[in-house]
Amino acid sequence: MALWTEYEDSPFRFEDAFNVLKRDFEDSEEQMNVILSELRKKGWLRAEFDPEDARKRIYTLERSEKIISQFLAIGESELTRGELEALLKRAADLIRTRVDYTFILFLLFYKRISDKWEIEFESAYNEAISDGLSEEEAREEASKSLYHDFDIEPELLWENIRRDPARLPENFSKAMKILAERNPDLKDVFENVDFIQFAVSRENAEILRQLVELFSAKPLHHVSADLLGDAYEWILRYFAPQKAKEGEVYTPREDIKLLVKILDPKPNEKVYDLAMGSGGMLIGAYKHVEEKHGKDEANKLFLYGQEANHMTLALAEMNFFIHDIRNVHLSLGDTLFYPKFKSADRIMEFDIVIANPPWNQDGYGEETLKKGEFWKERFKYGFPPNQSADWAWIQHMLSSADEKNGRVGVVIDNGCLFRGGRERAIRAGILNKDLIEAVILLPEKLFYNTGAPGAILILRKSKPEGRKGKILFINASQE
Repeated sequence: MALWTEYEDSPFRFEDAFNVLKRDFEDSEEQMNVILSELRKKGWLRAEFDPEDARKRIYTLERSEKIISQFLAIGESELTRGELEALLKRAADLIRTRVDYTFILFLLFYKRISDKWEIEFESAYNEAISDGLSEEEAREEASKSLYHDFDIEPELLWENIRRDPARLPENFSKAMKILAERNPDLKDVFENVDFIQFAVSRENAEILRQLVELFSAKPLHHVSADLLGDAYEWILRYFAPQKAKEGEVYTPREDIKLLVKILDPKPNEKVYDLAMGSGGMLIGAYKHVEEKHGKDEANKLFLYGQEANHMTLALAEMNFFIHDIRNVHLSLGDTLFYPKFKSADRIMEFDIVIANPPWNQDGYGEETLKKGEFWKERFKYGFPPNQSADWAWIQHMLSSADEKNGRVGVVIDNGCLFRGGRERAIRAGILNKDLIEAVILLPEKLFYNTGAPGAILILRKSKPEGRKGKILFINASQE
């Protein structure tokens, strides 16, 4: 835009463009070559031999109307699922195990919000021009935050960061700090990615440069939220075996789909995941309602999630933004100690409580749990042994379920079904209250971080009349 403002359809030479962009943006000659090359690739810049020196070129920009119309049309030929997954596969192959996969997720997210800002800008710009504003006034108007999902300064847009390959870590870090200040909802996302530390080694700096160029190859303006969300999930699933060795949990989406289908969330209900991870359970609940009732009804769901790990919370926030899900309330903290969602002087109650909490987590025996909030209310059936918090999680879920309509679904190690001692006493208390509706045994080796078989437990505060006094057992261990 700076070049067009300066020259419109008048010819100019390399040194002319360099002087303009150096004056306005402090660009280097290396950056200038990248910019002119990209403009030529897009068909926005014509180049001819300089009649005074055949080794040089004379450039002419296309008319602004043509540039804007082409820019708006970029996304009309949408990326296919195969093309997007192929791009992500190349990114995954590039980093292999040398770099944390979260940098791919962040770059995908940043490219998306940056491309989306640009398309929002062009739409607002055209509207302002049609309202009679001058081009300069229209650009100023279209840059205002009210026209955009996220408040981004133009110099922090992807293409502007990209054109200085030597300073990518510094420029991304600067962008992160400013965007976190201007977009409080994204604070957790941007405060958990350190590009300066990432690029300390020369090898990582080169990987970052290659990743940026890879993601620059395809625009993400008009890629649907569903397709982009699936791409995000693809990355999580692709790296799940590697991260499982570090203790990170990834719940297979087939398990989530089954669990959500059983619990059957409905519009206007509240859904809570107390050990949220990257947000798959809550996204599954949203997609279930969207498929049955449509997006408008899905937006009437109230989604709540708590996660103890800063970085994992940031991954979840990006996941929701990528899926275009905004009706979500997320909080950081250890749920067994400090449940964050409260109503008056007790924990909040929900229509659906759903989770795949850490299995056999140690360090949450009686003495420890009594230091947490609302422990009398939450653990009234007893305290688990110090070496496994399974029944602490399940009891918290029960106490968080609505008395009349509350449904609970949990994926858990099936050892909690038959172990003795304190766990047996807790089970007996819950059974005597007729709170367990179904037990589904799952196959072995279904989860990346353990070969042990899991189970799905369905619990309900108030069973339908025909199911009272009964438990449905489904042995799907051979399925």
